[in-house]
Amino acid sequence: MKYVVTDEQDRTFQDRAWELENRWRKNSLDPDRTLDGLQMLIENKGVSDYKRIIRDWQQFYLDLGIMYDLSGVRIPDDPGGFKRVIIMTQGVTPQSAYDLCARNFPCWKHTDDNLDEIVTSDRTAKCGSYAIRVRDRVEADEELANRSYNDLKRDGVVGITLEEREIYELKFFKETDKHLDINNWTLCAGSLCSDGGVPNASWSGCELKVDWDGRGDAGGGLRSRAAVS
Repeated sequence: MKYVVTDEQDRTFQDRAWELENRWRKNSLDPDRTLDGLQMLIENKGVSDYKRIIRDWQQFYLDLGIMYDLSGVRIPDDPGGFKRVIIMTQGVTPQSAYDLCARNFPCWKHTDDNLDEIVTSDRTAKCGSYAIRVRDRVEADEELANRSYNDLKRDGVVGITLEEREIYELKFFKETDKHLDINNWTLCAGSLCSDGGVPNASWSGCELKVDWDGRGDAGGGLRSRAAVS
C-alpha cells in the first residue's frame, strides 16, 4: 500500500529522524528498545497493540493488589506462533505466584517448603518486570512431548519457568474461568529444584497441582512450553 506524504509531513519526518540520530549518538536512548521500535515501524507493526497488551497486564496486576508501572516492559517480537504474552511484574516469585493462584482456586504442591527457597529459575522478576511469549494453547506444547529436561537443555530449548506457568494459569483463569493442562502436564524446564527435580504443573481433578519430575523423565503427557524472551 502506498501513502501520500505532504511536504509538511516530510519536514516533520526529517526533523524527528535528525533528533533520533542525535540522541542515539549521545547514548541517551535504550539501544534494545530503540532498535525494536524501529523494526516495528519498518514492518508496519502497530505500537498500539503492544500498549494494549501492557495495559491489560497492568490491570490484571492492579486487580490483584499489585501496583507496578509496566510501561517500560519490552515485549519480544513474535517469531511465529507465539501469540500469548506473559508479563511478570517485579517481585513475583514461585511462591508468591502460587499464593496468588491459591487465592483464586484450589492449589496443591509437592512440598510444604517455601517454593522460593527450593526453586531456581532461568529468569526472575526479583529486580524488574519482564515479558515472554509462549504458544497460545490450553495444553502444553505437543512438539515438546517425550523430551526431558536434559533433552531440552541439550537442544537449547528455552522453557517456561514455574512462576511464569503459575501466572499464565491465573491470567487464563481470569480471562476464561477455565484452566490450562487438563490432559497433560507442563514441564517447567526453565526452573530447577534444589534436590535436582524439575517442577511441573497441571489442572488435575479440581485443583492446580505443582509437582516434581526427574531431569531425565519424559513422556507423551509431560511437555514443556517453549518461551521467547
